[in-house]
Amino acid sequence: MSKKKELNPVFNEKLDQHEDNQVEDPQGLHSHSKPDDTAPLEAGLEEEDTDAPSTESFENTQEERDLVRKLDRRILPITCLLYLFASLDRSNIGNARLQGLPEDILDGDASGQLFDWVTSAFFFSYVLFQIPLTILSKLFPPKAYVALAAIGWGTTSTLLATAFNFPSLFVGRLVLGVFEAGFGPVITLYFSFFYTKQELGLRFALWFGFATVAGAFGGLIAFGVQHISWDTNHDSISHNWRLLFIIEGIPPVLLGIVTYFFLPNRPESTTYLTDRERKIAVERMNRDSSGDVGATVNKAHVIAAFTDWRIYVGGIVYFGLNCALASIGAFLPTVITTFGYTKASAQLMTVPPYVVSAIVMLAFSVASDKLQSRGFLMAFASLIGAIGYLILLVVPHDNHVRYFSTFCITSGTYTTIGLTIAWFGHNLGSETKKATGIPIFMAIGQCGSILGSHLFPKTDGPRYLKGFGVSCALMFLAAACCVVLSMSYRFDNARRDKQYGKPKPNARVVTHDLADKAPDFRYVP
Repeated sequence: MSKKKELNPVFNEKLDQHEDNQVEDPQGLHSHSKPDDTAPLEAGLEEEDTDAPSTESFENTQEERDLVRKLDRRILPITCLLYLFASLDRSNIGNARLQGLPEDILDGDASGQLFDWVTSAFFFSYVLFQIPLTILSKLFPPKAYVALAAIGWGTTSTLLATAFNFPSLFVGRLVLGVFEAGFGPVITLYFSFFYTKQELGLRFALWFGFATVAGAFGGLIAFGVQHISWDTNHDSISHNWRLLFIIEGIPPVLLGIVTYFFLPNRPESTTYLTDRERKIAVERMNRDSSGDVGATVNKAHVIAAFTDWRIYVGGIVYFGLNCALASIGAFLPTVITTFGYTKASAQLMTVPPYVVSAIVMLAFSVASDKLQSRGFLMAFASLIGAIGYLILLVVPHDNHVRYFSTFCITSGTYTTIGLTIAWFGHNLGSETKKATGIPIFMAIGQCGSILGSHLFPKTDGPRYLKGFGVSCALMFLAAACCVVLSMSYRFDNARRDKQYGKPKPNARVVTHDLADKAPDFRYVP
């Protein structure tokens, strides 16, 4: 099969030009296309042609290691704390369910259907706005965009404490979804500005791992709030769940302000780095795939993302994972009460599964970065989650075994999601394709969250066979899709090695024109 048939037609003309450059460049420097004389120069590099093949490499130098540590000290605390509170604010509805919310403003909600709709309302707007907001974020400084999102969702979460009926709570959750919609995909893109493919897995695990911290921390907060007794003569805060929303809503507002002043902007423009450090950061950003310069959107790469079949298969993986994740976030406390625990104890018993899942996810991510392989590890983690659901289906009475299954579910689900984000954080090649493709697969995945929000109605308790069965099947499907994607990436890498030869070590891979279809680009399988 000719290579043109394997590429999107949008890129055929660009590939022809690339091949012409190969013929004219007998020294083997074809991985660097002719620079555009009109392109703006990157900050701090005015004296250099940043597209030149002689670009200095800082790989494995002490300067690079010092820079990575400096970036970690500033980027990881801010982004991890942001994700902690984003996860708390979207999932605290599950804890609020055990603190009187349905009885207070949902007329008791005997069937559980109103609560299901409140839970899924967040994901309606979250899915709808992910793609446009992530593409739009390319046109603004990252710190300003992320700060605005954090202040928005924190304010909304806090105001949810004033909800007085089903429509007000439903609309509040919709607005919450809008503000959080671009955050996850934007941070995924943002990390790719500063970290190489050998570093992304661990950083995404640390970042996404704070969702597990949120699960554990949220359980502890809910346990404490559960034991607060109120003077019924005062109506300012009449129920525990209202205080829960306030406690978990105010911090992201304050953190959003911190984000604006302290989160570094793009590598070529951030004032957090010195001129020398910016030069190293820009070289790192362009090492695996060439980055954009400034606020630009490549329309051809937007189209390429929408026509890339792998993104949709990744969406299927993410669909199954998020179905399980939404189920865990909203219903784990309720499910644990079926093991014989009181409501207060159930809040506390949600903590250990999240702690263990954080440890498992970090272990898998470190192994993934070291091996530069993600697909098979993701498949294995998905199988762990599937086995957890299978235990809940086939072991109806042994509560110790059933509680163990929650460890399998949280560990398998969170680990696979973290690795999926890291996978596509590199494999889409260009910034614009990442800005489009990442929210595409995430939006598809969040449709699974909507499904997961409706799988555990009260009428199905205490066995919840439908919810456990559907989640189990989707986790097995996710494992199969991970294997298919991994094999596809491996085949494509081998084909390019045979057709173009293996890329030179430390050579800059120019992806401005062809994104991940550039002949020198290699996927992480």
